[in-house]
Amino acid sequence: MKDVVVIGGGPGGLVAAKELASRGAAVAVLEEHQAIGDPVHCTGVLAEDVFDTLALPREAILNPLSTVRFVAPSGDWFAYTTPAVEAVVIDRYVFDSALSRRAELAGAVVHRGLRVTSIEADDTGVRVGLDGGEALRSRAVILACGANYGLQRRIGLGMPSVFLQSAQRELPAEHARDVEVHFGSEIAPKGFAWAVPVQRPSGRFVRIGVMAAQDAGQYFARMVERVRERWGVDVPGDNEPRRRILPLGPIRRSYAERLLVVGDAAGLVKPTTGGGIYYSIISGMIAADVLAKGLETDELSANALKDYERRWRRRFQSEFTAQSALRFIAERMRDTDIDALFDLVRSDGVMPLVRRTARFNRHRDFILALLRHAPARRVMLRRLTGFA
Repeated sequence: MKDVVVIGGGPGGLVAAKELASRGAAVAVLEEHQAIGDPVHCTGVLAEDVFDTLALPREAILNPLSTVRFVAPSGDWFAYTTPAVEAVVIDRYVFDSALSRRAELAGAVVHRGLRVTSIEADDTGVRVGLDGGEALRSRAVILACGANYGLQRRIGLGMPSVFLQSAQRELPAEHARDVEVHFGSEIAPKGFAWAVPVQRPSGRFVRIGVMAAQDAGQYFARMVERVRERWGVDVPGDNEPRRRILPLGPIRRSYAERLLVVGDAAGLVKPTTGGGIYYSIISGMIAADVLAKGLETDELSANALKDYERRWRRRFQSEFTAQSALRFIAERMRDTDIDALFDLVRSDGVMPLVRRTARFNRHRDFILALLRHAPARRVMLRRLTGFA
């Protein structure tokens, strides 16, 4: 019997596996795909500072990002350049593979091509059922399966209440330069579209994506056409993006008997952007610490493990609340409201707020500063107050 089975070989699960194995636990990671880090499910943009603070693999960094061009529904735009590099593009295959190697060097066993179909906990441990009828037993489980919620529903943990669709793909792009973020109902209703430059040894590429309320694939095609000529994007005949759902809020409960849920599997993502790598890693570390203590004392009941949720909420909840409030407001803004907000950014003192408060992983201070700015507040809230 293993001490811990980790279901899912993404960043959150692999970091948890490494931390637990380093503390002497017998850990098995079960990844349903044949390779760690493939297929890629995200744009792969991370804050630069977390590579030092969380000791992440720098060999996965492809290029820095410092300038972002924001494009309004009208086509007007403004550019923002950070004083120092705040974000980088990573190769998710290299990143996840490095985390997997670290987990294995610490003593964890990483299995590929194993799909979990059931989780059943009792007083003696957990039975983890596999596709094909086989099963593993462990004292505890970490569920790190990404944005798939069948297992969570079956064991009574619920699922996120809010989802958006996303569609994205990496394409060759000879003239790719700065990040672009596009807003408006014609390109990404209730969301946004993006183009992120990627520099590989083999040449320049762009990661184009859309987060939208519906029909993300259709809006992806529109975004490709917007940047195709300017960026020299080489569009293949089968320009089919990778699609996925994005949870924008936590599941009802992230712990159960002998079980913790981390990262996207728990709905721990930025409500503003859907980004989740940072939250996956932090929640994986917290889960590992809570489980290690539970394994040592043999206290693995839901009541004993609920400290995990207390801890991630203490760390993340203020950000989630502020970002969810901004999303609630933004989803009700019309294109003309967004255009008006862009006008304010260029002319009415909003840009100093951006420079002073905007941070890649921490949006709360900027959101609060924006809502304290009277002209911006009037534009953002007029659909809620009735003063349109």
